[in-house]
Amino acid sequence: MTAIVSPGQGHLLTARGNVMAFKAVADQTGGDFSLMERTVPPGARTPPPHRHVTCSEAFFVLEGTISFRLDDAELTGGAGDFLLVPRGAAHTFGNSGAEPARLLVLHAPAMDAYFEELHQLWSSGEAPSREAERELMGRYGMEPA
Repeated sequence: MTAIVSPGQGHLLTARGNVMAFKAVADQTGGDFSLMERTVPPGARTPPPHRHVTCSEAFFVLEGTISFRLDDAELTGGAGDFLLVPRGAAHTFGNSGAEPARLLVLHAPAMDAYFEELHQLWSSGEAPSREAERELMGRYGMEPA
């Protein structure tokens, strides 16, 4: 199906207070990549620091400010900034600003199946343990960093 996917639209999932609007998923791309528009509220829980063993990840900041940790570097990205996280690089990110931030996140190959399960893990109404998040991450080729 060919269609324009507007801002904030797509296959919607939530976790860690973030809204993830998937623009493209594995079923549409033959597994080559997945692409999401992610809205990160100020102070939302960050992903545990991790390394992707099986994919690369890329971030493009649309609005707001995102703090990144990439290996030993602390970086800050604003609107228009791009960060490539090569396969195997330790990283995490969050919004320490006062306003929501929006970014595009690309995973190659696709990782949308992980986010489906993460959405389910967070759907109980209370935050899961870090241990539960790490266990889920491990099943999708993400190692603790």
